Amino acid sequence: MDLVESYAEELKLIRKTGTKTWVFAVVIAIYLLPLYTPESFVYVATIIAIYAIGIIGQNILIGYTGQISFAQAGFFCIGAFAFGHFYRAGIPWPISVAGAGIVTGIVGIPVGFPSLRLKGPYLAIATMGFGIAVYQIFVNTPLLSGGRMGLIITKLEPLFGLSTINTYFYINLIIASFFTLIAYNIVSSYMGRAFIAIRDNDIAAEILGVSLTRYKLMSFAISSFYVGVQGGLYALFLGYLEPNMFTFMETITFLVAVIVGGLASVEGAIMGAAFVILIPHFFSDLREFIPVIYGVVIIVILIFEPGGLAGRWMKIRLYFRNWPFR
Repeated sequence: MDLVESYAEELKLIRKTGTKTWVFAVVIAIYLLPLYTPESFVYVATIIAIYAIGIIGQNILIGYTGQISFAQAGFFCIGAFAFGHFYRAGIPWPISVAGAGIVTGIVGIPVGFPSLRLKGPYLAIATMGFGIAVYQIFVNTPLLSGGRMGLIITKLEPLFGLSTINTYFYINLIIASFFTLIAYNIVSSYMGRAFIAIRDNDIAAEILGVSLTRYKLMSFAISSFYVGVQGGLYALFLGYLEPNMFTFMETITFLVAVIVGGLASVEGAIMGAAFVILIPHFFSDLREFIPVIYGVVIIVILIFEPGGLAGRWMKIRLYFRNWPFR
């Protein structure tokens, strides 16, 4: 961990020259991915970029603010279908994606009200009820879901001479990069400190002047906004929507990604997104055992590395930074 001597220094995304070098190299390697990997892997990488956005939002809520929510599948569903209706109405896709995020963020505010009275498993159960209710509403309301045929969404035309999959890859990667930078700024700001104070001890935070109502609801709004944007991009990428894509298993996927990647870590959220997308890809013949794999991995992570993949990566960095003095 870098020694921080001032608040201005802490606001810097990257503080050390060595860190800047390898981060720059990793970013370049990711952006050049279509040049040295087959399109099948670019397809998977695109889904990882899309999921990373929503999981970063989930980590802001659970990891940084300490509010356990099982409503993410509901937010995901609302964002996807909101985008679908906006886009089918002739609204350009960037505005439709933003609109999906805004609609979902607005919905997330009232969902956050139980957090003012409930904590832990009680809050989780309350938010789980919302997620299940949203699923049932869309399943039983053809006007929203498109009925038995679902919603067909027109796919984008290739841009700048790229193939279709490469066009989607770069669009989603650029948007994911933007939201990652926004998340880093949020958690480094006064708002992020308020979130962490609430997570650690909400009574002490309130005594120190942190408005629990404002920041808890703000955390829900930001998290649901991120998931809504993810839903819009997911709908645009797949070109088809139907309610059974947003079952409670999607909520479990979000939680697994946050725990495995590492709580209160933006880069951990990205690692977690890669994990929950790559595991079903590599074990495609054992899909019925994916929940079992998730369960075993969570148990192993909680016992041996509570900080998740991001925590392990931090320890590896510290090991080599301090070598041979360890």
